Amino acid sequence: MSPLHPHTVSVAALADINDQLASLSAPQRIAWALQHLPGTHALSTSFGVQSAVTLHLYAGIRPGIPVIMIDTGYLFPETYRYADQLTDLLALNLKVFHPGIGNAWMEARLGKLWEAGSDGIARYNQLRKVEPMQRALRELEVRCWHAGLRREQAATRKDIAFLELKDGRFKFHPIADWSDLDIGSYILMHDLPEHPLLRQGYVSVGDVHTTRPLQPGMDPGQTRFFGLRRECGLHFDL
Repeated sequence: MSPLHPHTVSVAALADINDQLASLSAPQRIAWALQHLPGTHALSTSFGVQSAVTLHLYAGIRPGIPVIMIDTGYLFPETYRYADQLTDLLALNLKVFHPGIGNAWMEARLGKLWEAGSDGIARYNQLRKVEPMQRALRELEVRCWHAGLRREQAATRKDIAFLELKDGRFKFHPIADWSDLDIGSYILMHDLPEHPLLRQGYVSVGDVHTTRPLQPGMDPGQTRFFGLRRECGLHFDL
């Protein structure tokens, strides 16, 4: 197969490729993408509770692939330390990008946006996550964006394909069909360190002011953004 190009691949061809990818293992999918999708490849990570899996997979298949982290400036101290730990352990080629406006300046201008309902959270996410991610993809000239999204993570992700088109580039999700059990089994098999907040009841970890541990009777979606939003807009505009 000759290299695919995002501006010429048809919807039918994309669907056929996804059917073929479904029969492959995650390492085989990654190897396929690296071989057949042109241009610069990069992997994004939040250094969240499940991030070690994709980071370990890629470190074994394409050491040195750029790993993009968006530092909002409001991450948990445990997340920063976890990022350092995995970067050292897996020899990651980490590329950290920051928002164009500092925390204090943003709050002086706009207040604590995360306290301003769904619209405020949406603007906060745009300023502190989406804009720096878009800048990272441009500056690194990424033509294929790899991410560890899974269908089981949320209702908003239940239909994600292994290979998609987003903003004129390929977007690749090699573990889209993995279950929570698959994730846990992989972490145990490879003796990967877990996020320090996992044992404190956090099932998803983002910024300190919009992340809560899972409590009895709560839906996992309520642990982020006060239950007002599930996605930050980085991967889906929801």
